[in-house]
Amino acid sequence: MTVHFVLPGGVDDPASPSGGNLYDRRVIDALRSPHLAHSPHLPPSVHEIVVPGTWPQPEPAARSALNRALGDLADGSVVVLDGLVACGVPDVVVPHADRLRLVVLVHLPLADETGLPPTLAARLDTAEREVLRAAHAVVATSPSAARRLTSHHGLARVHVVAPGTDPAPPAVGTDGASRLLCVASLTPRKGHDVLVRALASVTDLSWTCAFVGPERWPVRDLVDRHGLGSRIELLGPLSGPALDHTYATADLFVLASLAETYGMVVTEALARGVPVVASAVPDALGDGGVLLPAGDVTAFAEALRRWLTDDEWRRDLRGRAFARRRELSTWDETAAGLAAVLASLPT
Repeated sequence: MTVHFVLPGGVDDPASPSGGNLYDRRVIDALRSPHLAHSPHLPPSVHEIVVPGTWPQPEPAARSALNRALGDLADGSVVVLDGLVACGVPDVVVPHADRLRLVVLVHLPLADETGLPPTLAARLDTAEREVLRAAHAVVATSPSAARRLTSHHGLARVHVVAPGTDPAPPAVGTDGASRLLCVASLTPRKGHDVLVRALASVTDLSWTCAFVGPERWPVRDLVDRHGLGSRIELLGPLSGPALDHTYATADLFVLASLAETYGMVVTEALARGVPVVASAVPDALGDGGVLLPAGDVTAFAEALRRWLTDDEWRRDLRGRAFARRRELSTWDETAAGLAAVLASLPT
């Protein structure tokens, strides 16, 4: 079987990392790996179709390029479409559903992006529903996301194929408490404003925090207004050894997202045994850390103060992180899960 993977432009751009892009790349690479030979479902060969554009609201040229790409595929072809590309353009995607076997991979429901005008969110939500109902299969990256898509869009079934993690050595940290790390694009949905305000309430204690991710929102201004410029480092996007180093030297991973489908950065921290305090990531976190209400500055401030002052609690969180570390799945398992979905498609 050949599977055609439709990806957004910039999927491999190190200056613009995202969980969705990383998931796409790692799954494609794993599908091509000989390690899947033990799977009961033969791994497909993969043909990548990269369509640049301002997805999910593309310009006319991008819409035409996607339509041409789908139109060039033979009848009966299996096509996995990144939901960012597919879900906003039902007028382009749905007409191909009668002759192509379409699988839509939803990383984040379009209307869940923070800060959208209500009319735009409603329009994207309606477009997504039309695309998902026309697809032969829908894949979500977490059980909670699958349940939400099923009920919200009235779908018969949504498959769950959770992200994997790479094995990593345990983090050495710094002094065991004071080095905090947040890895997330600086956008409103990631809740950096919640985290900055919480951190501003514990300036009587010793800590520094690294924010790793592309700046797409003026968080620097907020940091400066709270007088935290010497405490919060805005490191920009990192990858490879530089990103590994930030995890290895972290004592606590913090993420104040308002909405997440999964939260791969959380499992990347847990894979190194780094304790986690976060919101909106129940599936990634499991029992491996502290899950707080999204947007709750007071809850984050209290958790940070307790982390910085309570030795016994820190030991407990480290134990939870290491227990969760042993449960994490691999990218080969993720690829095998997707291969099983593809093998189940009617011919």
